[in-house]
Amino acid sequence: MLLLWIILFAAFGGIASAVFAVAFLLVSEERSARILPHCVSFATGALLGAALLALLPDAIEGAGTAGAHDIGLALVLGLGIFFVIEKLVLWWHAHSQDEDPGEHHDGHHGDRHHHTPHRHEHLREQASGVLVLVGDSLHNALDGVLIAAAFLGSFSLGLVTTLAVAAHEIPHRVGDFAILVHAGLSRTRALLLNLATGIASVIGAIAAYYGLRHALGLLPYALAFAAAGFLYIAVAGLIPGLHRRADPRTSAMQVILIALGVGVIAWAGRLAHR
Repeated sequence: MLLLWIILFAAFGGIASAVFAVAFLLVSEERSARILPHCVSFATGALLGAALLALLPDAIEGAGTAGAHDIGLALVLGLGIFFVIEKLVLWWHAHSQDEDPGEHHDGHHGDRHHHTPHRHEHLREQASGVLVLVGDSLHNALDGVLIAAAFLGSFSLGLVTTLAVAAHEIPHRVGDFAILVHAGLSRTRALLLNLATGIASVIGAIAAYYGLRHALGLLPYALAFAAAGFLYIAVAGLIPGLHRRADPRTSAMQVILIALGVGVIAWAGRLAHR
């Protein structure tokens, strides 16, 4: 029964978030551009709340006083791994853009020089679309692992973790959908491929369920790793973007929405524990 719940909520975190993201495409571009930054602020608070108010306390409680030091090591290791993953993705993206495709497709230098600018730009857009699909699949698989680890800790922890995953996935999926359409895909195909990458979250969740169920002693450290992932996404991925607008009104709204995100996670955690 627990596996069924894990699969359902992993699907919600990975697939349903893509469906919700489509709602932004039904409103005008101007209104969507105004709403999306608020979603990012809320997602930042949700991730911070899930990491510091749910995952990390449960990890420390599961490991006990004697394991507190190892929890710290797992947290540092998680932050380091997420840093390396981001570096690899950025390197891959930069490499695909810097590569000159004309050298590989045309043996005549003069023709290559004539056709390269347009062809190069088109292939760069296609490469961006492929990168989004591959990156999303890996990202969703990892989200599935985090959700499964949380549910193995407790049902309430799984609910809170799924909520945090969905909160940060929705604005992320909106941006990815736009990249896929820009890469030349139809809106329908872009949506279907975006949904398909969500299947990776279910695969990651099932793999984590069977892996961690037979090694429950590692569960507290898996939760600490999950907390590290949420912290890294919030602090390194989302917060820098929020600082791009520093006017008092926007900054105040960001603080309110981040606090709201933390508050919703705290409320959900208390509600689930009743």
